Amino acid sequence: MTVRPRLRHTRRALLALAAATTLAVAGLLAGGGTPSRAATQEPCDIYASGGTPCVAAHSTTRALYAAYNGSLYQVRRSSDNSTLNIGVVSAGGVANSAAQDSFCSGTTCVITEIYDQSGHGNNLTDAPGGGAAGGPDALANATSAPATVDGSKVYGVYIAAGDGYRDDSTSGIATGDAAEGEYAVFDGTHVNNGCCFDYGNAETNNNDNGAGHMEAIYFGTETAWGRGSGNGPWIMADMENGLFSGQGAGLNSADPTTNFRFTTAMIEGESNQWAILGGNAQSGSLATDYSGVRPSGYNPMHKEGAIILGIGGDNSKGSAGTFYEGVMTSGYPSSTTEASVQANIVAAGYTTSSGGSSGATGTIVSGLSSSKCADDNNGSGTNGTKVQIWDCDGNTSAQNWTVNSNGTLTIAGGCMDITGAKYTNGTLIELWTCNGGANQQWTASNGEIVNPHSGMCLDDPASNTTNGTQLILYTCNGGSNQKWTLP
Repeated sequence: MTVRPRLRHTRRALLALAAATTLAVAGLLAGGGTPSRAATQEPCDIYASGGTPCVAAHSTTRALYAAYNGSLYQVRRSSDNSTLNIGVVSAGGVANSAAQDSFCSGTTCVITEIYDQSGHGNNLTDAPGGGAAGGPDALANATSAPATVDGSKVYGVYIAAGDGYRDDSTSGIATGDAAEGEYAVFDGTHVNNGCCFDYGNAETNNNDNGAGHMEAIYFGTETAWGRGSGNGPWIMADMENGLFSGQGAGLNSADPTTNFRFTTAMIEGESNQWAILGGNAQSGSLATDYSGVRPSGYNPMHKEGAIILGIGGDNSKGSAGTFYEGVMTSGYPSSTTEASVQANIVAAGYTTSSGGSSGATGTIVSGLSSSKCADDNNGSGTNGTKVQIWDCDGNTSAQNWTVNSNGTLTIAGGCMDITGAKYTNGTLIELWTCNGGANQQWTASNGEIVNPHSGMCLDDPASNTTNGTQLILYTCNGGSNQKWTLP
């Protein structure tokens, strides 16, 4: 057979990291703005023009067709369990995050359903149990992955371990050895080595049915089956019973570490041919990390046509990651088509947003679990009251924090305070009378809450989500226990 040639482009490292956005600076954009660009084609229009139409199109950030004017996803709030569909600001535009913010104000929301824009009805809901773990899986907190697209605030799907989405009864998805393409935009900094942060084609019975029964994009640092060069994360293909970074199992050094803040990841597959492509979703072109024949024992494939997000085919759900958009196609996309899709993604203008608009009031939700919040013990304003992790229970006196223009986080008349202004690992976080001290100042940066004087992070010690665990100050390390979503 003929292997499709592709040009490999040198990856360019990011030259600079975005500066941390302080809570005192109101440079965080409000949702619901009017899109600044008028695209005549979005990703699924491009795929259709290339003869490989989308058969599934999922995004919580924007329309993936220029004419799409329907709902993107649904949220459910904890206060009364009511739901709201979140659509686009205008046809072909970005998500109407202002509608979500209004609906979820003063409470917590989860994403209950991600709608398929392709018209095939391949909507994603909470995944049922499978061979590896029971279910149904938890749902992603609706505000844990703020970002900006085309100048407007949007929200991605923040998957913590235990969260997962699936559709086992699909229409139009490739089965057997049929050709398909898949792409997704992920957060290249929110990863772990759990199995398995996937998006794509999986088994319909939620069990491991053997080699070749899956073809999904995997993104993370798992090394049990395969790996690329560096420390990861890597874009690999989950083909079941293995994560592949090239033709064979184990190390394939041509598959590089890909950790752009917004990462484009692609997997393509047809009869005895598959490819990995990746790039920076904010700039530049794609690189082809692998293009060649199937691994031994994987020709032909036995794809089943279910769709998963954030889990493995057997409902393994130890992974973490963030998903912004993705599609699955009928047919193997051409290099020209994929290049045009990448250009469209770059033009969409993904940038970071940490939430925390000045004056906002609401919950501070843990990155470990969408059901856990930063809590003022018993809603007390007494000096020395511990700031702790607790179930998000709608108790506004204990969990409705205010983000202030002076950089403080306040509740019950007091400020979130680093005890004794002691800037060392493990220092307890408490409530104290606001006094203007540097130990009461906080900034929001890439999902972390950082004390600017010390550069250290608000931390849930040892990732302990037991109610009553007191929060601490700790060196920032990118862990999920240091990720928070501000109101």
